[in-house]
This record gives sequence, structure tokens and C-alpha cells, in this order.
Amino acid sequence: MTEIVNKYETIFVLDAALSEEEITALQEKFTNLISEAGEVESVDVWGKRRLAYPINYKTEGYYVLVNFTCKPDFPKELDRVYGITEGVLRTIIVRRDEEEE
Repeated sequence: MTEIVNKYETIFVLDAALSEEEITALQEKFTNLISEAGEVESVDVWGKRRLAYPINYKTEGYYVLVNFTCKPDFPKELDRVYGITEGVLRTIIVRRDEEEE
């Protein structure tokens, strides 16, 4: 029986007030976590951008987009880790359709 593997993309917004070392450490933490459970296809760092609306009184965030493949149960764990990590303002995990490629 073959394993079910889906394609996903996630965007996480980090607090722009963090130092470069802290931002890099969080980025590596999340990409390493994803690569342990699946395969990272690409990491696109958008950098510091102005937020559409203030989040926790912050007006800027550091955006990172990661495309990856994994089993269907992993995104729930990734979302849990995002939620308990200090410095993460917003996240989203979306399953990509096969036709988009």
C-alpha cells in the first residue's frame, strides 16, 4: 500500500522586532521540523513587510513562505508548534492542488 503524501505551503509571520539571529533561528527551526516529517521543496524569504493591520500592536512582520510535501497528519503538529513558539505573529498552512504545478 502506498503512502499518502500531500503538497502544502505555509506562510509564517515573525515579529520584525526580533534580531537577525533570532529570525534565522526560528526560520531554521521550522524548516528543520518540516524536513524531518516530509520534504521541503522551496523556502522563499519575503523579508520585512508592513502588516495590513496591527497584530499585538505591531505594524511590521518578517514573512517566510515554505512549500513542502508530507503526510496528512503533520500540518496539525506544525500548527501546534507555531502556536507555542514565541515571536510568531501569524501563520497559515494550505494544501496545494496537484493541478497548480
